[in-house]
Amino acid sequence: MSATIDSKRHLKTAKRLDTAGDAVSSEFGSAGVKQIQSVSRALTILEVLAAEGDALPLNELAIRAGLNQSTCHHLISTLVGRGYIVHLGRNRGYALGRKLHELADLAGRQADLAEVLKADIEALSEQFGRSVQLAVLSDTSLLTKLSCTQPDNQVEEPDEIIKMAAPHATATGKAILAWLPDAELARVVAANGLTGYTDKTITSLSGLIEQLRLVRRNGFAVDDEELKNGIVCIGSALRESSGAVVASISVTLPASEATPEYRKELSRSVIRAAQEFSKRLRNTKP
Repeated sequence: MSATIDSKRHLKTAKRLDTAGDAVSSEFGSAGVKQIQSVSRALTILEVLAAEGDALPLNELAIRAGLNQSTCHHLISTLVGRGYIVHLGRNRGYALGRKLHELADLAGRQADLAEVLKADIEALSEQFGRSVQLAVLSDTSLLTKLSCTQPDNQVEEPDEIIKMAAPHATATGKAILAWLPDAELARVVAANGLTGYTDKTITSLSGLIEQLRLVRRNGFAVDDEELKNGIVCIGSALRESSGAVVASISVTLPASEATPEYRKELSRSVIRAAQEFSKRLRNTKP
């Protein structure tokens, strides 16, 4: 009953807002959180299609979403372009696309991945006596799924919010970026930019492409004080059974301890760990 009341309230709000025109504006949700009107409307369209379970013509979809047809069509065009909605022809109308299913599957795989590797990440951190991270690329954002450190570790990890938009400046990020198709790499770079965090950050596309070529050749990536001064990270990619890269791991150490000899030794250990973790993922996959 509560969900039905909330749904009706949401549709009434959408109808009220639609009378003000199509300009970008905002509203406050039931929790007092400011919402972007166009985003709220797009989500309403998706919710209507999900509740219907079948395709709807534009005019019917607009009515159920509480929008005029012009506004509804503009929003649907964007959702179709991004794969969240598919057009099944003039007679049938619009239905949910595969993108939502793909995102749900990805979220499930990421949750499983973190659960499967939690003990391994903790053991690797204890073995190295250093911080170890497990990260994934979610759409265009770099997300740390697991992070384990040791009580006597003196290195302060960079802020996770900063990391999200800095795959070009992190070992976990570059270990994943190196294996993306060119078009997908371009999309990630366009979304995040190539922000310079230190004087060692790679801020040109040509420089990043060259660095990623080395990652593919060597099997590991290095953040050489590129995100934060005084911190070096070494990372490597994890692969599922198809060979696709699904995540990466990295080890963090102070730049003062990152001698050429130790870097070489640590990079070999990280590559071995990534290969072992990849095997574990393949063996635990149903």
